[in-house]
Amino acid sequence: MLVILQFLQEMIGKTFSFLNYYKEIPVSYDATLLSIENEMAEFAVHEYQAKVINMEKKTLIHAHALSSFPEDMIAEAFYVSSAKKRVILCNFGYANIRSDMRRFVRVLLDNPVEAELVFEGDILTGNVKDISLGGAAISTMSADLLVAGLDINIFLKLPELDGNSKLEVGLSATIIKVIGMNAPFTCIIEFHAEKHSQQQISYYINQRQVEIIKELKDINI
Repeated sequence: MLVILQFLQEMIGKTFSFLNYYKEIPVSYDATLLSIENEMAEFAVHEYQAKVINMEKKTLIHAHALSSFPEDMIAEAFYVSSAKKRVILCNFGYANIRSDMRRFVRVLLDNPVEAELVFEGDILTGNVKDISLGGAAISTMSADLLVAGLDINIFLKLPELDGNSKLEVGLSATIIKVIGMNAPFTCIIEFHAEKHSQQQISYYINQRQVEIIKELKDINI
């Protein structure tokens, strides 16, 4: 922490790239370092960044080009005001931001999206927790049929824009892993979507992104 604070002391007036997540959507804006005092750093930030920092009580900071150390940073929030667009951070430490390794945008779902996992002679139902073009996390009440590496067929019942109907999207997938010792279990699957089903899932994800961004904009903190 002392090394980081010493570096920040020399960077007053410079900009840093912050990173937080709201419902799996990355929120990343530049922040300007205003001052260092009592092992705390005050930054001018974007309003949306302040809102998410207030929820997460922390933020990630991408490694700066002028830094003598290659690591990213993490810090806790001591004070946040989205109205003033100010945050005061403390308890700095090193971090390794791995979100850049994600191949696809992932969105968290507020309302359950039903999924049917089709095995030979059996069907297991569940609810999608989050989804990307590459796969999904599905909550199930049974793990008896779930075996890592197994190829299955899956049907997703994605809600239409009118809110009254659902679009059934079928595709093949591979079970990557199963998380949990007791129900509900979380089954992580990788999609093998052909072009049409991929377009349908992409459209749904884009709509969900719009909803999440609107939610963030409307939050009053």
